[in-house]
Amino acid sequence: MTPACKTLKQRKIPYDIHEYDHDPSCSNFGQEAAEKLKLNPNQVFKTLLVTDGKNTFVAIVPVTSTLNLKKAANAFKVKKLQMEDPKNAERLTGYLVGGISPIGQKKHLLTCIDESAETFEKVYVSGGKRGLDISLTPQDLLNACHKASFANIKEV
Repeated sequence: MTPACKTLKQRKIPYDIHEYDHDPSCSNFGQEAAEKLKLNPNQVFKTLLVTDGKNTFVAIVPVTSTLNLKKAANAFKVKKLQMEDPKNAERLTGYLVGGISPIGQKKHLLTCIDESAETFEKVYVSGGKRGLDISLTPQDLLNACHKASFANIKEV
């Protein structure tokens, strides 16, 4: 049981576990999850960490999209953002890259979920390790993340 699953269980937030065999040679983790679980890739979201040099934030966007750093900066009310160093992302979250869940992270980071999540009954995010996704309602994802909000943060 990963920290993400433990957090959801403790907070009595309903979720489902979806496991698949992760291919170690695959580096497009979200797309792999969508394909192997036979899901609509627009419903599968990746967890990205960004920084303004002082603070680190969590941005959650569909695996079919890229993060728009300018839109994300506006959502977090900072001037400019860049992608966080992968090693620092692992240190802050307690998860390995490719398995970073937005839920149950070691450090509580301000989070923004792309508003497209609200159009689905359920969304899929990493469950805390490669080969493990969890599904839950967008509102439950919002409630499970630290100080989360919805905003338009993906590239069109």
